[in-house]
Amino acid sequence: MKSKAVIELKTEDFEAFFEAPFAAYGPDTLYVSPLKSDLKNTLSKTKNPLFKGESDLTFFTAHSDGKLLGRITAHVHAESNEAFGTSQAYFGFFDCVDDLRAAGRLLTAAEDWARRKGATSLVGNYNLTAMQQIGVISSGFEHAPYTDLIYSPTHIHRLLEAAGYAPEFPMTTFETLLDQSYQPPEIGPKQQAILDNPDFTFAPINRRTIDERLEDARHILNASFAQNPQFLTVSREEYHFQSKDMKWIMDPRISAILHYKGAPAACIICIPDLNPLLKKIRSRFGLSFPFHFLLHRLKRKRAVLIYSGVIPELQGQGVNPLVLNRVMTAMRDAGYTHCGNTWIGDSNKASLRQKEKMLAKPTHRLHLYRKSLGAVS
Repeated sequence: MKSKAVIELKTEDFEAFFEAPFAAYGPDTLYVSPLKSDLKNTLSKTKNPLFKGESDLTFFTAHSDGKLLGRITAHVHAESNEAFGTSQAYFGFFDCVDDLRAAGRLLTAAEDWARRKGATSLVGNYNLTAMQQIGVISSGFEHAPYTDLIYSPTHIHRLLEAAGYAPEFPMTTFETLLDQSYQPPEIGPKQQAILDNPDFTFAPINRRTIDERLEDARHILNASFAQNPQFLTVSREEYHFQSKDMKWIMDPRISAILHYKGAPAACIICIPDLNPLLKKIRSRFGLSFPFHFLLHRLKRKRAVLIYSGVIPELQGQGVNPLVLNRVMTAMRDAGYTHCGNTWIGDSNKASLRQKEKMLAKPTHRLHLYRKSLGAVS
């Protein structure tokens, strides 16, 4: 009887970590990797401001007979545990061939590391926070992901369940088709009153003002999401780390920031979907990148709504439909045909109603997966 091949684990081998999903899923997958240089910075404990104080991260890859089988990260975010009174660790970037042995080795490595850090549970995917890519897809596998949306093939959630992980925190992503029949949310009496009020102004977004506008957006994000589950206040350093390249990829026509009496009040931040470009270049910079980038800018038809927010004192007063009307009208007029939306939790009824107003249809169904951890063996 032929013995099973030995599965070897490597720790913090970045080149293998980057290549793992390509090797595991093959050329026809809908999975899209972050840009290689961005991923390297994300996993850097010296560059990523997420890892400060007691926070820590590691990552593993699985190999057998010279083949890459999969990868996983494990990290502890001390600030999150302190804020929510938890003692949990997170796994992320769990990409693996459809093989229980390989998945088991990766998950066990992450679990053992988490136990040594004092965690009592392990939950994921978090790549790496709730304000980035999270979750594991359980349906809607046929839909191509947008930028900042996670993608996992059909077997990943099955591997997690077989390893003792239970689904929680259900989420959905959405897509709006901007065809000729699409009509943006109407301007009603509330919205017209805002337009007629000189205390409200739309702040200009261009290359010269982009840094200021992104700081406006950070303030709105922190104020409007303060009561949401999973959310932690995003520092200026963390926000800049995640958005520092946005000025090069933003289309200023399809985002909007509303001021009230000169202060940031509401925003919708959208960017062109970069995934078709990343697919073309296999998420690597090369000599052909400038050509593909220019071609992508000429042909881009998909955009993604990263987040929207209204400061608490203005919520429920018709502000968000006004900003949404401005953004969706501009997006349609600019020639975009599809608008994706990052994950929304089932508990966020207000945002789900907003998707109805956008005529958005569900695409992916996702969950987080959690496992309680016992003592280190």
